[in-house]
Amino acid sequence: MFKKLSNIGDSGIVCDFGDEVSQKINTEVIKLFHHVRRQTSDRNLEGILNCTPSYNKLIINFDLKKISATKILNFLKSIDFSELDFSQNNKEWTIPICYDFAMDLENMSKVLKIDKDEIINIHSKTVFFIYMIGFVPGHPFMGDLDSKLFLNRLKTPRVKIPAGSVGIVEKFCNIYPYVSPGGWNIIGKTPTKLFNKKDSNKPCLLSPGDTVRFKSISKKEFENLDNEQ
Repeated sequence: MFKKLSNIGDSGIVCDFGDEVSQKINTEVIKLFHHVRRQTSDRNLEGILNCTPSYNKLIINFDLKKISATKILNFLKSIDFSELDFSQNNKEWTIPICYDFAMDLENMSKVLKIDKDEIINIHSKTVFFIYMIGFVPGHPFMGDLDSKLFLNRLKTPRVKIPAGSVGIVEKFCNIYPYVSPGGWNIIGKTPTKLFNKKDSNKPCLLSPGDTVRFKSISKKEFENLDNEQ
């Protein structure tokens, strides 16, 4: 399953599944991610400091005082991916979105030559698969968007994107958990909070491997939900 296993410095290992960005490949990355975490939690694998999954790679950082790179590599090579369960870890989410907060819907319609209502319809009917969490805490990178809505990044990124903004670029969709710079096309906004730093057990609402559907709500519904947070 691995295309390559290699070291990063003296205390990191890259598990490389290739260059393809697909749910099939990413599912293998996520299965490995959960397996390593489970083995670490059960104390079958000592010295693991962190596991970071991306579209097609997993980086494992470890404590040299507790475990060697050779031991981790031998552990990885012994894994039978067909025995790893994926379904028990993933969740299905329905996230509210108010398309009235779209910052780029008008321009999307012109570029794509699709009516704004049809853009909203396609987006809200898509079941998005979370490939990874990153950029800022809780920030999901989700695919796979209908090819009819494929768009490039903005030529000039915005300095400030409001928290909760939902954006699309190429085959991907994202949600900005915090106010931050960004160049994605903003199609709406959600009142759902994606990261809670006070929750030490699970501060991040979403996880790699989860699926997301967006449910359209009005501005009034948005305000009511936002006030409840």
